[in-house]
Amino acid sequence: MRGSGDRERHRLLIVDDQPGNVQLLAGVLSDDFELHGATNGLRALELAGSERIDLVLLDVMMPGMDGFEVCRRLKADERTRAIPVIFVTSLGEVHDETAGFAAGGVDYITKPISPPVVRARVRTHIALKEARDRLEELALVDGLTGVANRRRFEACLASEWRRAQRGRHWLSLALLDIDHFKGFNDRYGHAQGDDCLRAVAQALATVCRRPADLFARYGGEEFALVLPETGVEGAQAAFLNGLARVAELGIVHAASSCASHVTVSLGAVSLVPGEDDDAKSCLEKVDRLLYEAKANGRRHGLHVDLATGTRSRIARPEVPSEVA
Repeated sequence: MRGSGDRERHRLLIVDDQPGNVQLLAGVLSDDFELHGATNGLRALELAGSERIDLVLLDVMMPGMDGFEVCRRLKADERTRAIPVIFVTSLGEVHDETAGFAAGGVDYITKPISPPVVRARVRTHIALKEARDRLEELALVDGLTGVANRRRFEACLASEWRRAQRGRHWLSLALLDIDHFKGFNDRYGHAQGDDCLRAVAQALATVCRRPADLFARYGGEEFALVLPETGVEGAQAAFLNGLARVAELGIVHAASSCASHVTVSLGAVSLVPGEDDDAKSCLEKVDRLLYEAKANGRRHGLHVDLATGTRSRIARPEVPSEVA
């Protein structure tokens, strides 16, 4: 059930066990929004979890799972908890409204509906969600480089770690550090240092090929990668590609003892997390591998397959001819 028009529009999910009520609300909102419909709670949860839903209009009185329970489940799921829920129901007592807000709803519209009221309240809560999303996005982006920040990295790692444990699939992690960056700042100044950080960040971000991959600034001149469902071979190829992309920038670094241009060192692991494994300990192993790479010549990576204990060296890229 979709409205007309070619521009991308916000997506609403209308949930009511009476198809006629779904169609009634659709007629009120179809000119401004892309619409999805469900006539029971389970289908509503399925759609909310699989589609990019921006707001839910939810009936309370439904057989099986009522609207309050649907709302509670939406708010308990990290994929859907941020979706605003407006209850649309014939229940109009104060205790009914209180129950709706307690379940996680943001507003309450009583039947019979008033089309202007429905449109106004939907637009208001869509605008509020947009503002909240922008603030949350800013809070998760590194202001200098424009890539994800450490807070987002830690949230992503925790989420993907749990998902990998449940699904018993591979997860690869890496920490990367610009070699002799203090010397770069001392020689060229902090303004050029900032330019260098931005360029390296954008080069390394190209390693992320899928929506679930995450590249972040971990702190200072250090960066991090999370590659879900990526095993040993895929991870090593991605890491080598990242080292090469930085070398190809050809940023002159006369203060480096390992190359005439800017390079990075890397520590990384690949594993299928077990029930007793934890992300913090794994990240500490990655950090030790990064330290080892820096202590043994820099400009390369060390990777460990934690399933077998196999250690691999990620080969150094060639020095670009224009700066050799």
